[in-house]
Amino acid sequence: MVAITAILFDKDGTLFDFHRSWGSWAAGILDDLEARQAADKAALATALGFDVESGCFLPSSPAIAGTPGDVVRVMMPHLPQMRPNELANWLIDAAEHAPMVPAVPLDPLMERLAARGLTLGVVTNDAEGPARAHLDGAGILARFDFVAGCDSGHGAKPDPGPLLAFARETGRGAGEVMMVGDSRHDLNAGRAAGMMTVGVLTGLARAEGLADLADAVLPDIGHLPALLDRLAGPAPGPSA
Repeated sequence: MVAITAILFDKDGTLFDFHRSWGSWAAGILDDLEARQAADKAALATALGFDVESGCFLPSSPAIAGTPGDVVRVMMPHLPQMRPNELANWLIDAAEHAPMVPAVPLDPLMERLAARGLTLGVVTNDAEGPARAHLDGAGILARFDFVAGCDSGHGAKPDPGPLLAFARETGRGAGEVMMVGDSRHDLNAGRAAGMMTVGVLTGLARAEGLADLADAVLPDIGHLPALLDRLAGPAPGPSA
């Protein structure tokens, strides 16, 4: 097995707990659109795959692994008074201020991974601006050698383009990279790029929904150091 020298993270549902980060944000934007645009809140929530009563996204929601463009497309039929680019810009601006909740304490973990000599990156289907704002807000932006969103010019997952851009720009072979994500989009992209794939359960997917695409499924990214230790194997004993 080729040694892992780099880890590429998805953002939402991987670095940040999906429900706790985006549930209150979604409820807020639906309230805003109802108040400012006289929008049908119930219809918008259905289009987003968002349960207003529980404050949770449904597994089928386009917001989970889709791009901002995907979200705009499902919302536009219920907002005829807005232009698509107007809605897209409003959503991206609102997303930059979403109250992100880390899945685990992030800075100590990134410090541990960097101390192992690993190159770290983030590839998200969010726009790059909000992604950088979220990473900066968590105090970890400087830990990453590469950050790409759906608008960074490399494509969007499940296309492997942004993952291959990470490998290319950091001088890593695809087989040296571990792709870590919470959705099938993440793992399909990792497989297509020829990378090791690791699923985590801090998004909406369950283990059985990721297992066929993952080399390993972990409860959260806090378990990565132990996985890396297992992959490295036992330390060599003293020479005779």
